[in-house]
Amino acid sequence: MADVYLDHAAAGPLSPAAKQAMDPFLMGDYGNPSSFHMKGKRVKDAMEEARADIASHLACRADEILFTSGGTESDNMAILGVARAAKAKGNHLIVSAFEHQAVLEAAVFLRDKEGFSLSIIQPTQDGLIEPEVVMSQVRPETVLVSIMLANNEIGTIQPIATIGNLIQKYRAEHGAGPFFHTDACQATPYLDLSVEKLHVDLMTINGSKMYGPKGVGALYIKRGIKIQPLQFGGAQERGLRPGTEFVAGIVGMAAALEEAQGMKKKESERLVPLRDRLIQGILQTIPKTRLNGDPIHRLPNNVNVSFLDLEGEALLLYLDAKGIYASTGSACTSASLDPSHVILSLGMPFEVAHGSMRFTLGRATTAEHIEYVLEILPPLVEKLRSISPVTVDDKYWKP
Repeated sequence: MADVYLDHAAAGPLSPAAKQAMDPFLMGDYGNPSSFHMKGKRVKDAMEEARADIASHLACRADEILFTSGGTESDNMAILGVARAAKAKGNHLIVSAFEHQAVLEAAVFLRDKEGFSLSIIQPTQDGLIEPEVVMSQVRPETVLVSIMLANNEIGTIQPIATIGNLIQKYRAEHGAGPFFHTDACQATPYLDLSVEKLHVDLMTINGSKMYGPKGVGALYIKRGIKIQPLQFGGAQERGLRPGTEFVAGIVGMAAALEEAQGMKKKESERLVPLRDRLIQGILQTIPKTRLNGDPIHRLPNNVNVSFLDLEGEALLLYLDAKGIYASTGSACTSASLDPSHVILSLGMPFEVAHGSMRFTLGRATTAEHIEYVLEILPPLVEKLRSISPVTVDDKYWKP
């Protein structure tokens, strides 16, 4: 059976470079980095070297990098930690409607349980956040804005540098203003992560989205920003994130980031034609399909398509039986039967959202893989539509 893995937005394989970096800390160098002996010091030195390496790719100071268990924890810490620390100055937050649930649910929690007010920015139908719309919602009591760098479901790349620059100008003109956070988890293998160029104050990254290990991430926190910890019980990570650090994961993430950033231009150039071939092949050979998200301002590996008149979960199972592995949305919400909040935010009805599929390419994806998918997909879609009770209005079909 074929083995075509097109779910790299959920997780990818561990790169050999990351594994090589991790190996010494999985068995031999097992000391605790907080211990005051040589075994602990060797581990701590490796961890701090990894911190400096990550900081170099984000164009920030090493002491501005905080290690976490992954993207979700980093997002939670950015939203909850900053908002709570800044509540004396203001209680208003701004997020986009298609943020990862780690951002959205944290912001909604603050609104519903802790008295914050919340503005939720809707994207355009093509999945882009307009900077002027964001700035129209900023007011004196706004303490935090969070807009993701690249959407995890539809892959659209947001104008973060423009938004960040506008927020910085607002702060300069008013002598105060909101901090700016971006979730860059999906962007790490493909986009420039310089926090200076993006004009962000906080940035989330995740090891498993860049061919690194699962269960480790980082949060960039600009020096001087106050943040309340979410956990208690130790002095690790400046007391903001207590608990023994996952050193093997940290050094693996640093190695993976080094490799990903080094090859991002070449790999992006390789993936774009494969991505576009898959998009055009689906839209041209399968009726009643629509591409979700802007066709140009999107990650080079992302294809998100709605197949009208069928259920995405059913198509996912049929593809799985043929050795094609994709998803119907974010892996973090795969246990839920609710339609994708990202597709709904584009103004699409439930039926379109339920029929969406996400194919995310990776380093092992070949032209032969794409052609195999285009061979298998049409008859499966036709079969499922023949037994589906769903009929979607043709106005949502973009041929």
